[in-house]
Amino acid sequence: MTISKRIPLGDGSSFQHQPFDALSSENLPLASPNPPAASSPPTVAQPVKKHRGRVDILRVKAGRGGKTVTVVKNFVGIGLPEKEQLAKAMQKVCGVGGTVKNGQIEIQGDKRAEVAKILVAANFHPVFAGG
Repeated sequence: MTISKRIPLGDGSSFQHQPFDALSSENLPLASPNPPAASSPPTVAQPVKKHRGRVDILRVKAGRGGKTVTVVKNFVGIGLPEKEQLAKAMQKVCGVGGTVKNGQIEIQGDKRAEVAKILVAANFHPVFAGG
C-alpha cells in the first residue's frame, strides 16, 4: 500500500499566480533616454578571426656570407601581393631590409620574435623551426 505524499496545488487549469505583482517601482531610478553605448547591440557583426595556417620561421646563415637572415616560409593560400605587404610591415617594425624570394619572406638579421608578432596579428600560426 502506497500513500501519496503529494500536496494539492489547485485544479491546474490556470497559471494566475504572479509572484512579482506585489513589488512596487517606487524609489527606483528612472531609465535614461540614452542608454550607454556598451549595452547597445553592435550594428555591424564583427567577423570571426580565422586561423590562416601554420608558417615556419627559420634563422639561416648558410650561403649568405656569414650573415644571419630570418626566413618565413610555407604560406598557404596567400598571393605575392599579400606576402609583399607582410614583408614591408616586417621591415618597418624590425628596422631592417628584406625581400620576397621564391614565395618566402627574407628579413635581414635574427628578428624571429618581431616577425612572429606580426604574423600572429595577421592571424597566422608562426612556428620556430630549425636552429
